Amino acid sequence: MKKDDCIFCKIANGEIPSNTIYEDDLFRVILDNGPATKGHALVLPKDHSADIFEMPEDTLAKAMVVAKKVAGKLKETLSCDGLNIVQNNGECAGQTVHHFHIHLIPRYADDGQLIGWKPGSPSSEELEKVRKTINGES
Repeated sequence: MKKDDCIFCKIANGEIPSNTIYEDDLFRVILDNGPATKGHALVLPKDHSADIFEMPEDTLAKAMVVAKKVAGKLKETLSCDGLNIVQNNGECAGQTVHHFHIHLIPRYADDGQLIGWKPGSPSSEELEKVRKTINGES
């Protein structure tokens, strides 16, 4: 189902022109208009889900298959040295458009991009407490 006021719904369904590099019945993959690197692409489902928590599991699985297929094409044709697959959920996680999408970001030696995080250093006790919380243990 499409959401009328969603720009990614409109792009995914061909209502707004895009630089499409792949399309099937469920997805459109486009080049990002503000790319992190050459070939940065977005996997857009044609049906609207705001984020991973709303995305039906079968569609989510198919999205990853499309991401893998297009990532291979990017690696082969653009000769990138690596590739980041990024999927953000929520504004504090960097999601700026609330339509589920996957970023495929080709990486090149010395491309200057910093996509990552600063590793923390929790104690083993802190990790154990988090594990118990996640697993519903006391």
